[in-house]
Amino acid sequence: MKVQKETKVASTGNATAAQLEAINAQAKAELTAEQVYVFSVRLCDDQIDRDGERFDTAALPVLAKMFVGKTGIVDHKWSASGQVARIFETQVVCEDGVSYIKAWAYIRRGGNAEEIIADIEAGIKKEISVGCAMGRAVCSICGSEYGTCGHQKGEYYDGMLCCVILKEPMDAYEFSFVAVPAQREAGVIKGLGEGHRCLKDLADEFGAQGEYRAMYIQAKLGQKYEKQLRDDVVRLFLSLDMGLTEPVLRSITQKVSAEELLQLKEALEERVAEYLPVQTQLHPRNREQELESSFLI
Repeated sequence: MKVQKETKVASTGNATAAQLEAINAQAKAELTAEQVYVFSVRLCDDQIDRDGERFDTAALPVLAKMFVGKTGIVDHKWSASGQVARIFETQVVCEDGVSYIKAWAYIRRGGNAEEIIADIEAGIKKEISVGCAMGRAVCSICGSEYGTCGHQKGEYYDGMLCCVILKEPMDAYEFSFVAVPAQREAGVIKGLGEGHRCLKDLADEFGAQGEYRAMYIQAKLGQKYEKQLRDDVVRLFLSLDMGLTEPVLRSITQKVSAEELLQLKEALEERVAEYLPVQTQLHPRNREQELESSFLI
């Protein structure tokens, strides 16, 4: 599900030496402290929001890492010309029983960026909206996938307020400066994919979240298995000392399918067993000596 939440610019300041190093890890050209403007934002927390939803506390550290390197735009306009900032550092902060993601972003000074910087300093641009994808949305009352159990967010059950808990981060998209915090409609950012709908959107619409989740897990396992196959093929090639370097071998394995990798692995294992047979470390014993020694006391 695609989630869009609003928050605010938290504070501003000049880049420290450590921050400048993190900024230059994102930049193509070396930037100086005079060339960048740094500000921090509170991206999202684990409290129930006005949509009756909250992020799972355990999901925040994973989501925080996903936001590093993500761009800041204006009015959720997904275009290169709309990029105005970039996140270079995040951390999860716990204050007064609330956990939230704090992010630092930078803007390159000069040109039109000076207007945005001036608006931030003046307190005009202080609301932002963030976009991310979460793998699960569960009911806080029973733990089932929300929409399958009958509980309604905003309602009380035995004195407990029902809300939707957003779990298992899948991706972080961007954060956007907005004039008015965007009203989220079913967690979908409109216009994403130029009108093309992804499988997750269809699963949400037709109540097939469980099936989608199972497919997602299987896909992740398949990716892990394919990576292991590539590693095994590279290892076997190197053990045969065929004159190919590891970078070349890894490039080759990226161009073949999982089925072809499996066939390569099996063929290479046979070749390795033929040319590099397993050697025992113990010397063979004479059978007659072994029989005679069994009667020695």
